[in-house]
Amino acid sequence: MIPKVAGWKKDKVTELTEIFSGDGVVAVVDVSGVPASNMIDMRNTLRDRMSITMAKKSLMRIAWTAAGRSLDELENILEGASQPCVVHSESMNAFEIFGELEKTRQGRPAKAGERFPEKITIPAGPTEFGPGPIVGEFNAVGIPAKIDKGKVAIQRDTTFEQGDEISADLGIMLAKLGINPIEIGLILSGAIEEGHIFSSSELDLDTEGLRNDLILATSGSFNLACNVGWFSVVTTPTLISKASGEALSVALEAGIVNDVTASFILSNARSRALSLAGQLDSSALDEELLTVLGAASSTQSNETASSEAAQEEVVETASEEESEEEEDAGFEGLGDLFG
Repeated sequence: MIPKVAGWKKDKVTELTEIFSGDGVVAVVDVSGVPASNMIDMRNTLRDRMSITMAKKSLMRIAWTAAGRSLDELENILEGASQPCVVHSESMNAFEIFGELEKTRQGRPAKAGERFPEKITIPAGPTEFGPGPIVGEFNAVGIPAKIDKGKVAIQRDTTFEQGDEISADLGIMLAKLGINPIEIGLILSGAIEEGHIFSSSELDLDTEGLRNDLILATSGSFNLACNVGWFSVVTTPTLISKASGEALSVALEAGIVNDVTASFILSNARSRALSLAGQLDSSALDEELLTVLGAASSTQSNETASSEAAQEEVVETASEEESEEEEDAGFEGLGDLFG
């Protein structure tokens, strides 16, 4: 007698076959341990970007074969998933799907019989609890505690190794300390995109580190290109501005007078003249010069001490002005500095 197949199973296989036969990325996530309420919230959050279909492994295999795909591919992405769930998206690539699923990760309190997924250390120090029976409860589960300055304090760092079993009482005390060691979420096991199989480790990219590396490499290559005088669309404005500033500096040092340097040379000459006049007896000065010296007396010493710094600032300012002109005029304007 041929066993009768439940109608819902046929419908599920048909639904999965359509998914596996279509375009886009197919991924498998493990939802074991995720409470129903959390699962509903996660699905609602991701509904607009991907579909999430619950199914047993046996039905997935039947649908995968019906879609004309190799079972080896499916077994690769099913590996490690205790309670698998199919994720499908036509608008996101495998890396984007992984990134969105990672956001669903969250901790929950441990239950009796569960094991630590990774090493956890409870640091020594005061807690928020006041004196009471809780001191004995901590000590009973292997977390040494005592009363210190009116608060319950952990006496020393206490470490639980990965794989250690969690008792019911220990789970309760960890929760009181705000430690939720059991991680839940839509944990991706593997994905297939255009025939390429990706494991979760291959999709877990350090995008921030990659971004910083690219910025550092770009900055370093730009500095190198400028230092060796490599002209390109990117470096030319900077190189012209640098050359313009250096040319102006040479012209000022050589005392070459033209439309660009005249105002700076006169300003420097005036500053030196006032400095010299300040060293003479007042009887040797006329009233106009005495008035000028009186107005400048508060800043005269600063001007004398920073004459070279002022010249550098002038050169820098002129470089900024010249850079805008040089973008239109090319290198022709550099010769004008020398008359």
